[in-house]
Formats: sequence, C-alpha cells, structure tokens
Amino acid sequence: MSRALLTDMFYAAPELWYFLGFVFAAMLTILAYAGIKILKLRQKNYFINRDRERYAETLYASKDGYFAFIYPDEKVNDPRKTIKERCSRRLAVILNLEKGTQTGFEEILKCFYKDDAKKIAKYVSLLMEEGVSFEDEFILKNNSKNICLSGCRINGFDGNVYCDMIWFRDVSRETGQISRLEEEKNLSGARIILLEDMIDNLAYPVWLRDEKLNLSVVNKKYQEFVNQKSKDAILAAQTEIQNTSGESISKNLALLAHSANKTKKQTVSLTKNGERLSYEVIETPFHADQSLDRIYSVGAMIDITELDELKRNLKLHQNSHLEILGALGTAFAVFDDRYKLAFYNKAFSRFWELEDVWLESGPGYAAFLDLIREKRMLPEVPDFRVYKNDELKDFQNIIEAREDMLHLPDSRTFRRIRAPHPMGGLIFAFEDVTDRLATRRAYNSLLSVQKEILDSLFDAVLIFGSNGRLKFYNQAYLKLWSAEELFLQKEPNISELIESQKPFFGNAENWNALKTDIISHITDATTKTFSLTRGDRVSVEVQSSSLSDDSIMITYKKI
Repeated sequence: MSRALLTDMFYAAPELWYFLGFVFAAMLTILAYAGIKILKLRQKNYFINRDRERYAETLYASKDGYFAFIYPDEKVNDPRKTIKERCSRRLAVILNLEKGTQTGFEEILKCFYKDDAKKIAKYVSLLMEEGVSFEDEFILKNNSKNICLSGCRINGFDGNVYCDMIWFRDVSRETGQISRLEEEKNLSGARIILLEDMIDNLAYPVWLRDEKLNLSVVNKKYQEFVNQKSKDAILAAQTEIQNTSGESISKNLALLAHSANKTKKQTVSLTKNGERLSYEVIETPFHADQSLDRIYSVGAMIDITELDELKRNLKLHQNSHLEILGALGTAFAVFDDRYKLAFYNKAFSRFWELEDVWLESGPGYAAFLDLIREKRMLPEVPDFRVYKNDELKDFQNIIEAREDMLHLPDSRTFRRIRAPHPMGGLIFAFEDVTDRLATRRAYNSLLSVQKEILDSLFDAVLIFGSNGRLKFYNQAYLKLWSAEELFLQKEPNISELIESQKPFFGNAENWNALKTDIISHITDATTKTFSLTRGDRVSVEVQSSSLSDDSIMITYKKI
C-alpha cells in the first residue's frame, strides 16, 4: 500500500521529485567537498605543528642557550596582550638555574656580577626599545665561566616584530685557549727580541738567505759594514757585502752550499778604512721549517786578519826552525797528521841510509817502517803488524815529548825522541847511542871496581865531589865511626858529616871550635895529616888529599 502511494505521488508530481533529488545530490557533493577540505587543512596543520616542533627541538639542541622576549602579533587580534618571556633548556643548564625554563630574566641577571648585570640590563633595554643588537662577554659569578651574550631582534616579512632574542654561549674553553695563545705569543715575542739582540750583538756580520739566495735577515754588524740606514733598506735593495772587484763575497758560495747541501767556506780579502783585512766567509745550508724542498742558508763573515798574520808568522818561524834542524847533525824528520813525511834533514837520510828521491816523494810512516824493517834497523818483535798499528796510534796519543830506545838485532841502540808538531803530526829525532851506552857501561863497571877496592881497605875512606857533597864511602868508615848508611846515601857535605861525628867528642869543651878546626885542616891544601883523639880514647890519623877532578879524599886510620 505504501509503495503504491509513493508511485501515485511520483506520477502526480514528477517535477517535485526531480527537484528533491537534485537538492539531495548537491548536498552530498557539498558535504564531500567540505570533508576533503577539512582533511587537507588537518594535514597542513599537522605538518605546521611538526615543523614547529622540529624548529623548537633544533633550538633546544643548540649548544647556545637563549632567552626570548615574545611580542603579541600586531597584525591580528591576538588575545596575548603582554610580552611573554621564554628561557631555553640549554640556558638553564649553562647557568645552572634552579627553576629551569621557568626562570625570569631578573633572576638570570643575578647570575652575573652587579656591574655586569647593570650593563646587560642596559643592552637589553636598548634592544627592546630601539632594536639595537649587541654582543659582549661576561663572567658568571658562581663558576667563573666566560659567557658571550649576543642580542638581536627577529622580524617577520610583513614588518611585524616577533621577538627579541638574547643568546648565551659558553666560551670558557675558547677564552682559555685565547689566553694561552696570547701568553705563547708574548713569550715568542720576547724570545724573538732576545734572538734579535743576540745576533745584533755578535761581533761579526751574520745573514740569512732564502731558497732563492735572497737576503732575508741581517744583523746590526752587517748593517754597519755596508753603511746603510736600516736593515729594511738592506733587504729592500738586497745590498751585498762586496769584494774589491765589486762582486758579492758570499752569493756564489751560498749557491755551492745549496747545491752540495754542505757547509762551504772561503777566505776573502777586503779593504776597509784603507786597511786590507782577511775574512773567513761561511755559508751553512739547512732545511727551512723541516721542509726538504726549502733550503735556506745562514752566513757569517769572521775577521781572521790577526789569525792570518799569526799563521804567516808561524810559517816563517816553522821554516826557520826547519832550516836549523836541517843544519844539525842529529837525524830529524816530521810526519804530518796524515802520516806523510813532511820534512827531513840530510842527517836523517844518512842515518837510515835512504835515497833522497824516495824521501822527496813524501812516503807514509807505515811505508817508512816497512823499509827500515827490511834493512833490519828496527827491534825484533813477535807481530810486526801490531807493532806498526801501535806506532800509528801514537800520532794521536803523544801529547808531550816521549823518549825511548830502539835495540836493533845487530846490537846497536838508537835513541828516539817523539814530540807533537804544532801543525799536527809528530817530530822525530834519532841518535845512535851504542858507543855512549858502551862507555857508560865501562864507566859504571870502573866505579863498581873502585867501590870494591875501597870496601876492601882497612882504612876508612871518604871522597867528596867538587860540589862539596859526599860521593864515596867504604865499609871501614861505617865501622870506625858507627855511621848510618842511610845518612851517607843522602850525600851530606863536609860540615854535616863532621857534625855526625860529634858523639865521639863528648869531652870537648868547645865542639864548634873543634869542628871548625877539623874542617879547616881537611880543606887546607897545605895540611896533609893530623891526629884526633876521640872520647873513647881511640886515636885516629886523618889524611886529606885533593884529586885531579877537584874532589877531596879523606882517609881515617887508627893509630
């Protein structure tokens, strides 16, 4: 029935139904469009909120803390009519704030010293009133951290003022590094001044060349030598010290030093104030900044005029001495510090029976030893190589004159003297002392025989030399006068010996007078014999006689 009713209504007024269907379809379309738009707005709002969160988290993650004064939006009817303060989490950590992000700006000012707080408040006042940015550094009151404050205003594209931001950055580490760098800079500056004073007070010119051989540094003495107003003028004009030919004394030398990477030296003659002077120029290369590609060189010019004069005088004296040595009959030779024969005299060639042609070739000391060994004119040794090496080592070991004897296989003996030469090497002197030693042995043998003869006599005998000292005594004297042999070995004079006889004359009233009388009788050439009676009642006949060498022989004989 209902269905039939609807059918009758449709057919009774079809236009109405068509209109109602159209309105219903339009409403559905409008609802669908509105739904889609709402979804898009929600999506847009989601991304806006997400971006806002990202920006907020980005600010929170910054190592700098901030305090913001946020203003109400003037372009819309903003319900927020007052300025809102916002403290960041990072700032709460930096300043160690008890209230955290809820801390107000007045409480933040309390973290600084009073004068600094006033200065910060003034900065902030200018920022908020006139938009004046600022940046300054302050020290926290509690922990002495260095905090850098920088204030700036943030505006929108439409000119609306968003907020005033004050950034807080902990620059304690940077400030400490800057302080250390400043201290190092001051120390380096002081050291540079000391180094400049050092090279400026050297007594000779000094300079530094770069890798292109250009002058980079000169000292005060260099400036005085080239007579320039300043060092800068010297470096600007590259003023070189020149020789008499107008050429640089050291630039070519520096090139050689750079090429060989070794110190180079040369002696130059310059005329200064009308006086001819000698200088030694030195160029020493080195790697600048430890770089193998950059080779600099430091140069110096040292006055050796006096040394050069001394060398010439030494050479003249040396030549004079060599001429004297050459004229002597003793065999002399000089072997230099390279063991080469530098000088010999005629007596040397005759002594060793060597040819002048071979000697003039400047043979080495080792070759000289080999040759005289072949002639059997060296001592026989178990190992000649060791002997020769020891001889060569003596060139460095001998620092004063040394004498030794060379005993040859043919029973000859050579006396050798070696002494250091002023110019290096050794001076040798050789002498055949075979006959002298034989004579000395014969003389010693004769003295021994004489001693035995004197000891075999019953009479006491003393012999005083020409110098008045006791030279000989026999055993009979020791027994007769109970003398101490140790005392006689000290070679007493006549007065000391007579004094030793005093115990035997204890009954003498005046010993000094008796002693003087005895000595006068002994030394008197006219007195031959006299007698003495000792305290032990022993009578002694004393006989004194002069020998051919002005010695005095005294004989004591019991009677």
